[in-house]
Amino acid sequence: MAGKTQVLKPGERDVPGGAAALAKGLYLLDVIGERETPPRFTDLQIATGLPKGTLARMLGALTAFRLIRHEPSDNTYRLGPRLFELAHRVWDTFDLRGAAAPLLERLALEQRETAALTAADDDQIVYIDQRSQGGPFAFRIEIGRRAPLHCSAPGKALLAFAPPHEQRATLDRLKLERHTPATLVERDALVAELALSRARGYALSRGEHVDGVSSVAAPVFDHTGKAIAALGLFGPTSRMPIDRLHVLGRDLMEAARRISGTVGAAPVSLQPSAPPAIGADRGVACVLAWGASLAEGPVWSARERRLYWVDILEPAVHRFDPASGVNETCPMPRLVGAAAERRAGGLIVATQSGIEALDFETRKLTPLVDPEADLPDNRFNDGKCDARGRFWAGTMSLDASRRSGGLYRIEADLSWRRMDQGFVVANGLDWSPDGATLYFADSAAGAIYAYPFDAPTGELGPRRTFARIAPEEGRPDGLAVDSEGRVWCALWDGWRVRCFAPDGRATRDVRLPAPRPTSVAFGGDELATLFITTARVRLPAKLLAEAPYSGGIFAVDVGARGRPANLFVG
Repeated sequence: MAGKTQVLKPGERDVPGGAAALAKGLYLLDVIGERETPPRFTDLQIATGLPKGTLARMLGALTAFRLIRHEPSDNTYRLGPRLFELAHRVWDTFDLRGAAAPLLERLALEQRETAALTAADDDQIVYIDQRSQGGPFAFRIEIGRRAPLHCSAPGKALLAFAPPHEQRATLDRLKLERHTPATLVERDALVAELALSRARGYALSRGEHVDGVSSVAAPVFDHTGKAIAALGLFGPTSRMPIDRLHVLGRDLMEAARRISGTVGAAPVSLQPSAPPAIGADRGVACVLAWGASLAEGPVWSARERRLYWVDILEPAVHRFDPASGVNETCPMPRLVGAAAERRAGGLIVATQSGIEALDFETRKLTPLVDPEADLPDNRFNDGKCDARGRFWAGTMSLDASRRSGGLYRIEADLSWRRMDQGFVVANGLDWSPDGATLYFADSAAGAIYAYPFDAPTGELGPRRTFARIAPEEGRPDGLAVDSEGRVWCALWDGWRVRCFAPDGRATRDVRLPAPRPTSVAFGGDELATLFITTARVRLPAKLLAEAPYSGGIFAVDVGARGRPANLFVG
């Protein structure tokens, strides 16, 4: 999430002689543009310190040039239409190759591979610029060369971030065929891969277009959020194993966003927080060094004495036995956000296609209900069952770019109801021991919410903010409530799990040797062990070297006891 820009006063800038009046006018534009609500004349006087007469003349001149407009209904000032017209002209004359050239040079030099800039044209991609430092075995690209959209990393990046109707129309036109060897591509599998690429932020290709060549690419966006190009790295598969491709994907996302940012697109930093000065707490142990991309949704099975958990970005449901250290894997054909046990046996899972039944032993997946069938850009994320056996789950957009997420209640008969909406990253949820409060997190908002909860009916009261986490301390992710009513929440990019008292006070941090804890669950003997899932997605190589167990599962005794996980009655 981008913060507000610091507005410098004219005296704090290097203003050429004779341009003081112009500098004050531009400063005034900055002040108006950065206000959260449109300011009145007196607000601008206070903010700028300009004399009343000077301010009035400047506002008049800016209004005359349509750079601002005055709204008589509430006597406020807002940015004017001329600014938007000029912004569009910037994009009309935007030299994409020129903006990308320094980053292509840097990527090729640092990675010792071939970096290229591509754009879509007539259902293909065309290479519009490239740099190579890969030596004699580098992948050679000619500017103007074309490649298929559906089996090249840049093409898949552009398809993944296309609006759903455009993506469907393009796939209808394409002959979905791999080039190495020439075999047909299964459309449903490709659509699932595109959704995965969108959630991840970058796309991969491993020998699909050119035999022995692997690539990774991230989209470049214009000021409207449309993907207009893709930045990719290409090299021999022998030099670009899957782990390296994922690390390169994170670097490409950062570089691609810088290209967009050169002409005013909102900057988004992927840089995680630095490691804490004090290391991990004593007693924290990595019990499963799995290296998951995005481990999530841990739930303890009392009847199996196993921990179920999911990997969202390498889609699979896992079952871990802490006693033996054995971790079993059930691969999934699409994104999966959470799992819960069913009273009748087996699991239900929350996926990008709704709520589905899973037989872990046979790997059989059976669709049950999809409350968001009309929202193909959304997916289900975290979920749990309440004491009456109803399943609750939140949704979010695939790339966490919009406030399109909702909170749903799924009944035993598979009827459903949207209980709340307007979330960006719907995340962890759990109930107080007395069942009177539902806790629910929105990571993007940095908040844990609390709702009055009526257990017999499953109805919610008005939402309130239970706790808010400062951005520099991380983002609230998955959570669990212990037997005393304390809320334990994983803080993404915070290197910690934070404990909150029932009144919302932060009472304790459990420091971890991984920057991105994702969720927590109590399990083991007497539910006395706190299991913590973590992620390694989008972490730079340097930080992965400092936190090598990222993507693993950690365990610690925090001196608290959990509560048994509820089962789905449907």
